[in-house]
Amino acid sequence: MKHFPALIAALALTASPALADLAHAVDDYILPGYAAFADTTAALSDAAADSCEPDTLKSDWNAAFDAWMGVSHLRFGPVEDEGRSVIIAFWPDAKGMTPKGLSRLIADEDPIVKDPKAFKDVSVAARGLFALEFLLYDDQFDATAPYTCDLVRAVTADLADIAGKVSDAWKDGYAETLRTAGAPGNTTYLTREEGLQVLYTNLVAGLEFTANERLGRPLGTFDSPRPNRAEARRSERSLRNVTLSINALQNLTDTLVDAPLPATDAAFAAAASTAAELNDPTFDMVSDVSDRLKVEILQQKVKAAEVAVLSEVGPALGVSKGFNAGDGD
Repeated sequence: MKHFPALIAALALTASPALADLAHAVDDYILPGYAAFADTTAALSDAAADSCEPDTLKSDWNAAFDAWMGVSHLRFGPVEDEGRSVIIAFWPDAKGMTPKGLSRLIADEDPIVKDPKAFKDVSVAARGLFALEFLLYDDQFDATAPYTCDLVRAVTADLADIAGKVSDAWKDGYAETLRTAGAPGNTTYLTREEGLQVLYTNLVAGLEFTANERLGRPLGTFDSPRPNRAEARRSERSLRNVTLSINALQNLTDTLVDAPLPATDAAFAAAASTAAELNDPTFDMVSDVSDRLKVEILQQKVKAAEVAVLSEVGPALGVSKGFNAGDGD
């Protein structure tokens, strides 16, 4: 194994840039991903306009969250304008700001919910997918109460507006900006490698986030597990989000690199298989001494996928990991 770093360096030097396909990643992964998110959030907003009954809205909310998981790791471009990614998914919420923000609006019966433009000034903690999770799944909120129903409608309309603007911005310009990285006149990506690097960086960061946050937060420590910190536990999506993230990140890899990636493919497959074997949607098992090992193993598999991506995908693209918007969180 002492020659392994030298092997990686050699791969980086011999990898052909032709193996990387920016257009394929944009046209077959990014654009459809954001379009699906826009479509599902629009459907959710339309459904809320008809009824605020949680059982009626949960299916559409979950469809929107599923679509978000396909692109949630893409922390660049239009989704970062005006802090949109944080509004869409304000998590982790270490200080419990989301329920506090929602409760404050409801207690005051703030008329801001009737003004879509003014609602843009509401705290990010009381907007987006996680605000809706509280409103639809937490017993402290009654989504059918008159003011709370207005709030549900305001949040769903706001979310659909954001998703639509992100999708449109990609279709109307940013897709071409990334496709033509390195072309004369492209002032965003001065070289083709810069375009590849931003996708590669977000790929690696997505794996880090799933390992360290989606799995690391509920795991806590052996002496102090924290299952209540699991992402989207009220809706029992914690494991589902991990599974969808793994699948989405592999799909990004497949559209970005047109070459055999045996170590990466094997690592992603192992992570997906380990996740499929778990039967605990909210990671409550981390509190059990004998069962928490299963979640720890899943975390190790995701980290192994990151190592494989770093050692195999980076050299294939001829790039290294750069700064990601989430690095400052």
